[in-house]
Amino acid sequence: MNTRRRIAIVIPCFRVRDQILQVIAGIGPEVGWIYVVDDACPEQTGAWVSANCGDPRVVVITHAQNQGVGGATLTGYRHAIGSGADAVVKLDGDGQMDPALILRIAGPLLAGHADYAKGNRFHRLAFVRAMPWVRLIGNAMLSFMTKLSSGYWQIADPTNGFTAIRRELLAELELERIARRYFFESDLLYHLNQLRAVVVDVPMQARYEGEPSSLRPMRVIGPFLHGHLRNTVRRIGYSYLLRGFSVASVELALGAVLLLGGTTFGLWRWIGSTDSGVPATAGTVMLAALPIIVGVQMLLSWLNFDVAAEPRLPVHALLGDRQSSQTGEAP
Repeated sequence: MNTRRRIAIVIPCFRVRDQILQVIAGIGPEVGWIYVVDDACPEQTGAWVSANCGDPRVVVITHAQNQGVGGATLTGYRHAIGSGADAVVKLDGDGQMDPALILRIAGPLLAGHADYAKGNRFHRLAFVRAMPWVRLIGNAMLSFMTKLSSGYWQIADPTNGFTAIRRELLAELELERIARRYFFESDLLYHLNQLRAVVVDVPMQARYEGEPSSLRPMRVIGPFLHGHLRNTVRRIGYSYLLRGFSVASVELALGAVLLLGGTTFGLWRWIGSTDSGVPATAGTVMLAALPIIVGVQMLLSWLNFDVAAEPRLPVHALLGDRQSSQTGEAP
């Protein structure tokens, strides 16, 4: 497979002046474009790269105001749309992502097997032995919330920022609607699901050498919960009511009603029984339990359908054909 100059790199930069030149130096000839985005860095990383890096592939973009890692990445994406790259890889500037893995991340996209690829540090038990336990627990919780809100049930490590995306999808995504800060990777997965994009995990080993995490769990838990709840409601409403009404839609709606109704009725009768001191009859118990049991079964059936409905066929070829026809170019 000829991979020369088929890849563009986006490097969001904030306080990475000491590492950025080494990161750029490690990028191989398979990359044709390198977009360094200075996110209003107080160390003026962008100016440092312009003055000290002679790599002709490098383009430096500077933000007047800090927009977060997501905002910086989106700026790089907008510039990469105009390149001739097939895949656009996001690479952090702090040296924690090995540039030697660029081809591994972009490989499924260049081979036409996927639309989006991301690193997965949980692929093997040996990969996570060096990961702090706080990060392990946090990532496990985030993984479940992301699966539910995005519809990608087979992925893990949702906050992993080592990613690759087909350029055709960048032209199709509503980039201005994607979260700018820590919720960026999770929110992007939700938007990719709306395009029915195929997402794959790429095994990679965690690299931690005692450096503190910039992610503060207590600071972001509120925005993450809000974002995942919003995306879950939007995804289910769009996928099961507007775009694809099916038996699963009926199971979801009826199962939720039965579960909620049975639980409410049961609590009401339990409180009444406690106040009066008269035990509930067997019939009353069954009136509460039966809707709960049937509701849970229906929701499990819907969940099974949702897992099986994960996108399987890459869409970038179809999007590329449509974009070419709109611009009058040959596909």
